[in-house]
Amino acid sequence: MDTKQHLENLNEIKQIMNRSTRFLSLSGLSGIIAGISALVGAALGYIVLNKGSYISGVTYFNSKVLLDVNSIIFYQLLFIGVGVLCSALFFGFYFTYRKAKKEDQTIWNKASKKMLLNLAVPLLVGGVFSLILIRYNLFGLVAPVTLIFYGLACVNASHHTHSEIGGIGYFNILLGLLNAYFIGYGILFWTLGFGVLHIIYGTLMYLKYDRK
Repeated sequence: MDTKQHLENLNEIKQIMNRSTRFLSLSGLSGIIAGISALVGAALGYIVLNKGSYISGVTYFNSKVLLDVNSIIFYQLLFIGVGVLCSALFFGFYFTYRKAKKEDQTIWNKASKKMLLNLAVPLLVGGVFSLILIRYNLFGLVAPVTLIFYGLACVNASHHTHSEIGGIGYFNILLGLLNAYFIGYGILFWTLGFGVLHIIYGTLMYLKYDRK
């Protein structure tokens, strides 16, 4: 057996081992659509807050209109947030399922279960913590907390899928910490973390993996 054939065999074995331990059917298009959805949601959120705010500038989460959980502004923002989440999940599943089918892979296997578990735990903890913050009208901390816990979830999940997901996680953690210092600029940091970063990393992953 020549050296070239030996290297090809090693690469094939490596790919088989990666498929057994990592969920590699995650589509870069999922990240792009999630980012676009986040940008649309941020724009709608800005419009809602701008119309109802009695404070000028960009201190969105310090606005008096948000101090009442029962206000219509709060429910409008909640509706936008749920819409963005549903859009990201739907298209994320669709493009990932399409890629897995194209590669003759199953979307529900041991690797995908591990990835989802590692993703879900920090997300659930962060979600509950955010609800507690809302309960006590600490709206200024909601944006940084969601960014930080989402970042932790991505870092966790990256051990069972493409390593690039970890990059999204670390950047979101950094943005969350910065937002915790610059309270009141939540929409700006959300736009960067959930919008711009997803589009950048989604594009890179699409060019690197999906177009093969």
